[in-house]
Amino acid sequence: MSRGHCILSHGFESGPDATKVTALAQAAEALGWSTQRPDYTDLDARAGVSRVGDVPARLQRLLDLAGDAVARGGPVVLAGSSLGAYISAVASLQVPTRALFLMVPPLRMGPMPALDAAPVPTSVVHAWHDELIPAAEVIEWARARSARLLLLDDGHRLSAHVDATARAFAELLGSLPD
Repeated sequence: MSRGHCILSHGFESGPDATKVTALAQAAEALGWSTQRPDYTDLDARAGVSRVGDVPARLQRLLDLAGDAVARGGPVVLAGSSLGAYISAVASLQVPTRALFLMVPPLRMGPMPALDAAPVPTSVVHAWHDELIPAAEVIEWARARSARLLLLDDGHRLSAHVDATARAFAELLGSLPD
């Protein structure tokens, strides 16, 4: 029997088979969690909507999937990278969420609301040298929520720290009560 369900949202110009979300899925499944990796590539290709695709439609897709998962058995863990982190946090305000795992989360996304999240156990992984999202802003956002925070000597893609990121996700999942 599954300990719970994790929905892992990839970043912009990425995909459901991306290295980081694949590593997170493997970590979760090793601990007895079921996982789902939605594909947002069709929405990300809508460049006419904004420079990062159709963010409201991306959020709605996640809300629909999370709502279905909740209907089947309770709260979910939402995880994502960059734009996937943004929609995961915002979705947590609208569906029962056990925990959040946010990698390099943008604090603002064009005309969308500023990043906010439900008051649930939250882990944030960010890069000291993120070329898109200043580390200082993410540190302050995490501090205000008493979130776990892992800062890595890396850039926005966290490509040199995939294993460390997966370990941090496993630690979050392991800290949740059954």
